[in-house]
Amino acid sequence: MTTTNGGQAQAPAQNNPQDNPPQLNVLAQYIKDFSFENPNAPRSLNSGQQNPAINIQINVNVAPLTQTDFEVVLKIEGKADIPGTLLFSFDLAFAGIFRITNVPQENIHPLVMIECPRLLFPFAREIVATAVRDGGFPPLLIDPVDFVSLYRQKLGEIQPAPATPPVAS
Repeated sequence: MTTTNGGQAQAPAQNNPQDNPPQLNVLAQYIKDFSFENPNAPRSLNSGQQNPAINIQINVNVAPLTQTDFEVVLKIEGKADIPGTLLFSFDLAFAGIFRITNVPQENIHPLVMIECPRLLFPFAREIVATAVRDGGFPPLLIDPVDFVSLYRQKLGEIQPAPATPPVAS
């Protein structure tokens, strides 16, 4: 028996699975790798009023560290160019260590591939915007990412759609 405020006796807590809610904790987040290139400066800084073509690729990779800890790496690559001139390019690998407890095994993969990168994205977006601005260009504010669609797309690449049975005529 344990004692609480007011001297009331209380039975020790039982380890009931319903008493342990699912938890997702961010243990760390960090730049794993980053590069920014402005290969045609200072000429590229005088690109005038032309709107550059901007191409951005986003990918998510996960590596288990322990039974409950995962390293999630959000990789964002991009470049901006006008016809004939590369204005800038960047490559960012922004990572986080996440601890996931009391989550059913079948839910862990979607959790680390959707929710963890969603938590990392605002920080990665700020790093890119600041680097582009510091490179002499207006800040590049990457649009929000639909990590659910990205996850489904990646699953579709791994698991091809089932063949449809032939239709009898």
